[in-house]
Formats: sequence, structure tokens, C-alpha cells
Amino acid sequence: MLFDSSVRSELTRSFGVTFVVILTIVLTMMLIRTLGQAAGGNVAPQDVMLLMAYASLAHLPTMLTLALFIAIVASLGRMYRESEMTIWFASGIGLSRFVKPVLSMSLPILLVVIVLELIIWPWGNQNSAQLRDQYQKRSDLSRVAPGQFQSSRDGASVFFIERDAVDEKTGRNVFILSNKERTESVTTAAQGHIELTDTDRFLVLNHGQRNEANALTGERTRAKFEQYKILADSQVLRSADQLKPKATPTLDLLRAPSPANDGELTWRFGMCLACFNMVLLGLGMAATNPRRPNNWNLLFALLSFVVYFNLIGLSQGWVNNGRSSMNTALISVHGGIFLLALMLLWLRDQGNRIHFTWRKPTGARA
Repeated sequence: MLFDSSVRSELTRSFGVTFVVILTIVLTMMLIRTLGQAAGGNVAPQDVMLLMAYASLAHLPTMLTLALFIAIVASLGRMYRESEMTIWFASGIGLSRFVKPVLSMSLPILLVVIVLELIIWPWGNQNSAQLRDQYQKRSDLSRVAPGQFQSSRDGASVFFIERDAVDEKTGRNVFILSNKERTESVTTAAQGHIELTDTDRFLVLNHGQRNEANALTGERTRAKFEQYKILADSQVLRSADQLKPKATPTLDLLRAPSPANDGELTWRFGMCLACFNMVLLGLGMAATNPRRPNNWNLLFALLSFVVYFNLIGLSQGWVNNGRSSMNTALISVHGGIFLLALMLLWLRDQGNRIHFTWRKPTGARA
């Protein structure tokens, strides 16, 4: 039908342009953040592009949902401003008639969002966590930037080490400044290497000396050593339990119900339901006055998307804290938005019908 095809083609063009713009902005932000993490020594420089790919897959459902929502509001808003909607309403086509072509165009996007959230999301998080953990577990000095001062997690120690050009597992010209309570110590060594335990990273020094000064008494000591081990960073490895809900497949979460697992499922199912609700909500929020060509409806729609997105995060927090069950959180948040979208559609449709039913032409009688 001409009506369905025209609406679908209009929405497809608008969705394509909107998605490209959103994707470009998000990729730029993720590139800056990932490069900052690589410069800070949290991720391997050679894994930057791979981590960006995993992060893009993780954010892709949100980008698709937002692009679809903006495309519906912008396309129908343009039709309102250019009086195309007035022509459709005058010909007997109500706003509820737009649901069918909009849903048919949105169906492939809805399926992609479901696959990304339920399958690709945990897979990408698991691979991203493995890359970060493998980089943290490396026992050589390739993760230590040569010629740079690095501080411990608590900020009590600062150490400097140069990478050995011959042996990548050892370094030379080590310098460590440590402040603990009222004692300040300076440690130097000719060589050193990094050893990793279960959660901590140690710097093992060979052939050096340690100068220590007490700030309270002014006492100074000096000691030489053949081997000395110092804590460089504590708790550098994240435990598997912290990443388990986010990186666990959906079926495994369903088989092992718990507050953390149910909270993760609330997020995944919530994003799928949000994509569908945004389609209906966009139809009701696209209405605008053709005599006032502005974009206030689009700005209000973006604000509504932000509020809805935050509600999904809040519902996940409720389930994680045990304040609500997964079913209650899904029904209260997404069921409420669904009813709101249907009510808004009904009010818009009824308003248009009353307007065109009771409007009488003026002029002489035949």
C-alpha cells in the first residue's frame, strides 16, 4: 500500500542518518576514553581497537534504540509541520494507523537489539574483561612505560624503572620513593622485575640500597641489599565474581537466580522492552503545531529517553539490592511506560477524530 511504503521509506532514511551521527559521536568518545586508559597503563596499546569494538557492541543496543526513537519523532514531526499529517487525518487515516508501518520498519531493529542484549552483550563483556586481566597478569615489564614515574593505588609510593633493552623481563635504574606514616624512604637498585601474586603486584629489586628517614625524630638509616621486594600495587586483578553477572550468558543467569543475576537480567530484558516501548512512545510524542515550526517536541522526546534510560538503571539497582523482584521491576517500569504510550496514542487519535468530525465548512448552502 502507498501509505505503508511511504511511511517506511521516510523512517528508514531518517533512521540511517540519525544512527550514523550517533555512532560517530559515541565512537569518538570511546576512542578518547580507551586511549586514556592505554596511556594510563590500564590496557595494552595493541588492544585499543579490539576493546573499542567490544565497547561498541555493548553500546549498540542503546544507540539503535535512540536512533529509532529520534527517527520516528523527527520524521512524523516533519510531516506535522508540513501538513502531511493533516492530509492523512482528513482522508480518514488516524494516528493508530501509523503503528503498523512503523512496527514493520522497526521489527528488524528490535530483533537486532534482542540478539545484542541477550547474546552479544555478555560475550563482549567477557572478552573485554579477559583482555584487561591478561594485560594485568603479565609478569614482564612490557606494561611498564619506560622513563615514566608511576604511583601505587594508595598513592603512598612512586616508582621509576627503565626497561632493559636486552631482557624484556627485567629493568634497570630503579628508583622508589615511599611515604608511610612518618617515615620517608628512597630505594634505588641496579635491576628489578615485576612479580604478580593472586591480587597484588610486587617489584623485586636486585643490588641496591635503601635510605630511610624518620620525620619525627630525624633519625636516618641506610641499608644495602642483594634482593628486596616492595609492593607496587594492590588488588590489581578484579575477581571473577565481580564480572560474573555482566559477562555470564543469559541462560546461565536464568539457571542460577540471585539478586545480582536477576539485576543483570532486569537490565537485558529491560533494554529489549524499552526498544519496543520507544516505538509506540515516539508515535505519540511526534505531534507538533504546524504554525510553530520548532523542535521542542524533539527536545522533550530526548529528555524522555534519558529519564526512561535512568529508570532502567534504577530498576536494576532495586533488584540488586533486593528491594524488588525482577518481574515486579519489569512490570512496574516497562508496563507503566507501555500504558503511557498507549494512552498518549489514544488521546492523540481521539483528538484528531473529534477535530475533523466537528469541523464544518463555512459558506452558502446549496
